[in-house]
Amino acid sequence: MPALRIGTCGWSLAQGAYFARFSAIEIQNTFYEPPQLATARRWRQAAPPGFAFAVKVWQLVTHPSTSPTYRRLKTHLDETALRECGYFQLTPAVEMALVRTLEVAEALGAQALLFQTPASFAPEERFIRNLRAFFRAHPPAATRLCVWEPRGPWPEGLVGELCRELGLVHGVDPFAARPATRGTAYFRLHGIGGYRHRFTDAELDRLASEIRQRLEAQEDVWCFFNNVTMADDAARLAARL
Repeated sequence: MPALRIGTCGWSLAQGAYFARFSAIEIQNTFYEPPQLATARRWRQAAPPGFAFAVKVWQLVTHPSTSPTYRRLKTHLDETALRECGYFQLTPAVEMALVRTLEVAEALGAQALLFQTPASFAPEERFIRNLRAFFRAHPPAATRLCVWEPRGPWPEGLVGELCRELGLVHGVDPFAARPATRGTAYFRLHGIGGYRHRFTDAELDRLASEIRQRLEAQEDVWCFFNNVTMADDAARLAARL
């Protein structure tokens, strides 16, 4: 049977209330600064049976140190390490960040890793080489999805080609673009027009219809909301399904 997992990007409710309402979460803390392993293990132990964790990979792997998100970085990095960060470079800094992310993922029993790249990671030959080299050096594990959400003007055909070649799932906002891969859908709902968007009933009906079609086609579906009313919108979608 195909699996349907609905939740939010981050803890949008108190943990107990979240576990009672949703079937999955995409952990955001790991993008800014991975939590202690003891914290991740507590989350796993508190989760009900069947609850699924996805982990957003630490920004040191995907984003350069010039990204404003580094303001929330707590780990001290010297100038050499900062230059080595981001864009899937095969450098000691990126390797360290990947190891720490994977340690948290193991502690959580996470079933998915999200690699979100910034708009500056454009469809240029140097970045395509980096992407290929990184995932050839670190191929996705058979037991865990590796999801790539490119931001910026990546052609759907190129994204699909790279995902198929490297064993990745295309993470996408279905209101902004079509998934370039089949087999598993990984949706991230950022809000139509921006974070402050509240999804209408008609929009959720449309999304629910697409999800039903994918489930009928025996595709697993992950669906995470990342907007101002994320908990409410995710619950409204779940009620439709």
